[in-house]
Amino acid sequence: MQTDKIRKIIGVILLVSLMSLGFVKEVKEYVKIPNNLTVFESQTVSVQSSIPVNASRDTEEAFTVQKNSDGKTLDVHGKKAGEGAVVFDLAGFPVKKIGINVLPDFKVVPGGQSIGVKLNTLGVLVVGHHQINTSEGKKSPGELAGVQIGDIITKINGTKIEQMSDVTPFIQDAGKTGEPLNLVLTREDKEMKAKLVPLKDENDHSYRIGLYIRDSAAGIGTMTFYDPKSKKYGALGHVISDMDTKKPIVVEDGQIVRSTVTSIERGSNGNPGEKLARFSADSEIIGNITRNSPFGIFGQLKENISNGILDKAMPIALSNEVKKGPAKILTVVDNDKVEEFDVEVVSTVPQKFPATKGMVIKITDEQLLEKTGGIVQGMSGSPIIQNGKVIGAVTHVFVNDPTSGYGVHIEWMLNEAGIDIYSKQKVS
Repeated sequence: MQTDKIRKIIGVILLVSLMSLGFVKEVKEYVKIPNNLTVFESQTVSVQSSIPVNASRDTEEAFTVQKNSDGKTLDVHGKKAGEGAVVFDLAGFPVKKIGINVLPDFKVVPGGQSIGVKLNTLGVLVVGHHQINTSEGKKSPGELAGVQIGDIITKINGTKIEQMSDVTPFIQDAGKTGEPLNLVLTREDKEMKAKLVPLKDENDHSYRIGLYIRDSAAGIGTMTFYDPKSKKYGALGHVISDMDTKKPIVVEDGQIVRSTVTSIERGSNGNPGEKLARFSADSEIIGNITRNSPFGIFGQLKENISNGILDKAMPIALSNEVKKGPAKILTVVDNDKVEEFDVEVVSTVPQKFPATKGMVIKITDEQLLEKTGGIVQGMSGSPIIQNGKVIGAVTHVFVNDPTSGYGVHIEWMLNEAGIDIYSKQKVS
């Protein structure tokens, strides 16, 4: 024991001497540990150093630190909600201090159900220009007025526009009076104004604005999770964009309904597959849609829903807890039956700030590969489960490798759903 102490002292003296001569970097550069670490009460994470270090904590209750036999790996275990710090030292010399934030455990109910999505846009969306046969040749009044594809018409002559049928009366009145239409547009989150003069079509003598417009959109996807207390949910894992403009749809409101998978178009290299599903206009509405963001669609369910496999609330994992290795996804490939399939987390990034594509996953389940060829459109939002925790959702498929794709970490979807897991602190 005495020999070890002497050896450590000699090592530190030698290290400091080399540092003073410029041969060795600062000790801190060898300790690749973040300045702050967030863990749940039941979570254990490992931090590593490139040199053997010791650790001591500044609080007795917030967490525990266990040193592994290699001296370079330490397990930090959240014990009680609160804040504290751990100091890493080399032979008694402090080299780094990191803050520890222990959060109360948070649980969600995983999804996997196939859902139909019905979105109503904010105003009417311009998806194209139309050339009209006028007495002076072919013209598009909308294009002449400077209206661009992707613009959203929110007002005409001071009146709010909510659907396509709201536009027609203004066109007819303008045709009779010859007065221009005063448009209020939303373009790239900015408000614009334009004056548009409808022109008469020589073919049917009707006045037209020369714009293709749309006021709603529909599609299918997969439910990711819901909070059993607030009924707030998240689905899809990626933004819904208009098929013509390729721009995110600005949502006024919307609904989600149950949908039934009727068949699967298998994916292949260069050709992503697709779930084919159906839902009717009078299908039972199970929730609303209040947000369409890069992390999916979000809103509130009318009541609890069941997937028939994992219907109990499960803990979530922060991005720094997700590991490479086996996992499972929940999704529907036949009718409305949610099934569990094997996948592998190929890589994961412990993200500090909200970002998509936090994981790469690979389908390993032979049954799913046989049925779909891998990840297909409509599978987006399928929850990913690892070690009994919800870690995220499937988002995008690799076009040249349909067996693999991206996943988004669950904590960013929770944030978009309006669920703040970081503010739920308990008093220590």
